[in-house]
Amino acid sequence: MTRSEQVAAVRAFTRFYTRQVELLSESLLGSGFTLAEARVLYELAHRPGVTATDLARELGLDPGYLSRILKGFAGRDLIQRETAQGDARRSALRLTAAGREAFAPLDAASARQVGALLDLLPPAEADRLVGAMGTVRELLGEQAAEPVTLRGFGAGDLGWIAHRQGLLYATEYGWDASFEALVAEIMAAFVKTHDPARERAWIAERGGVVLGSVFAVRDTDEVAKLRLLYVEPSARGLGLGRRLVETCIAFAREAGYRTLTLWTNDILASARRIYETVGFELVSAERHRSFGQDLTGQYWKLTL
Repeated sequence: MTRSEQVAAVRAFTRFYTRQVELLSESLLGSGFTLAEARVLYELAHRPGVTATDLARELGLDPGYLSRILKGFAGRDLIQRETAQGDARRSALRLTAAGREAFAPLDAASARQVGALLDLLPPAEADRLVGAMGTVRELLGEQAAEPVTLRGFGAGDLGWIAHRQGLLYATEYGWDASFEALVAEIMAAFVKTHDPARERAWIAERGGVVLGSVFAVRDTDEVAKLRLLYVEPSARGLGLGRRLVETCIAFAREAGYRTLTLWTNDILASARRIYETVGFELVSAERHRSFGQDLTGQYWKLTL
């Protein structure tokens, strides 16, 4: 897709979404507030004590325009000003009782409107829509400050991880669909024979968007395998790969294993650097033909 086609597609989506949520109406959801006024009310309702300077910067509003909005709110007794904590030169903003009363029906109407949109979709499609919105936020930087959390393996993860790893390794290294099939087989076996006391999976998420995963799988009573480590391109450079590996190591120790092993390929340089820095030792290497490529496989182990 050319840049002009990309621009046209984004503009078309913006027009579509604007119509869906009625953002062109002079009064948002019949509240008497414009979209900008409603956005300011929302921030004040959820962030009592925020300053006008912070609001203007974070909402991307012209300070003069925001000042006029706040002046109008003050004239209607919707907000109050007080000295900001730690800086007597700045004013902190809070909603008054009247402000909270004005915001409540707007907030409820917005929730009903979004709920009505989601009700048009089957649950799985609603989840897909929310996930796509999370991707948009992530790619445009809105979620950069949100923490990355690790959760357990759940419904939908098997297909998603096989899909993402298959796609990423095909794009980055030219591997064919046999790799995606291998990933799916490994996870299917994990689900079928899972021993929660001795095996575990961790899914990294930020804002509901999956950013990576790793698995600890039993090999013998004394040996566990680290498998299927991956990190999405958008989350690389954050230390997430090492965090996943260290979490896997800690679990293996707690579960009573004496050794943690893994198999990888030498072209996966970033992963190999992580393994080296946390103490894995290279045991052996061998040439092989897999996934449509000539590769060098490596076996690593860590004494726990």
